[in-house]
Amino acid sequence: MMKAKRLLVMDVDGTLIEEEVIDLLGQKVGKGQQMAKITAAAMRGDLEFKAALEERVAYLEGLDIEEVKKIYKQLHLTKGAQELIQYAHAHQWKVGLLSGGFYEVLHPLVKKLKIDYVCANHLAIEKNVLTGKTAGVIVDKTVKLEQVKRWSKENELGLDEVIALGDGANDIPMLQSVGTGVAFNAKPLVKASVSYVLDERDLMRVLEFLDN
Repeated sequence: MMKAKRLLVMDVDGTLIEEEVIDLLGQKVGKGQQMAKITAAAMRGDLEFKAALEERVAYLEGLDIEEVKKIYKQLHLTKGAQELIQYAHAHQWKVGLLSGGFYEVLHPLVKKLKIDYVCANHLAIEKNVLTGKTAGVIVDKTVKLEQVKRWSKENELGLDEVIALGDGANDIPMLQSVGTGVAFNAKPLVKASVSYVLDERDLMRVLEFLDN
């Protein structure tokens, strides 16, 4: 097996895809507006991510898991997403997704795009309905950074050989720690924290920041 030449890691909601999955789930339980406000505040850095996630997931108690899975059909890949992943694989890069969203929704996307690694939150489920809690470790800014380091080490890559993309405050440590950390259509706090900023929603434009 050939050694990976680089590692590309991406946030999902608002970066790889256009939507915020948790807000779409909120619409299913009639709490779309309340949850969207919490999401926006968390992404700006006004609220601590873990607490904000727990507050929003609590609204989802009682939602059938099959309704959760249907959300996948409402997702739209950001322009250039599929092309960037294909480019990465063609150039012997590994691709990882780091999401504060939910694996139960993302799983079909991971398979479709042939993603190498994924780290996302899991929803706690009992008798096919959501309990209003998450299962396992919450994927916050610390977990995202730790996962990037783990995947890099696994592929014998230095962090300077990693390209990371994200738009929210929980992406900042990850973006600051890698060789090419890109604030992609990001919140002002994120843009102010990193060297690379892309305000056009076209993921292929990320390649312009790389010294090939």
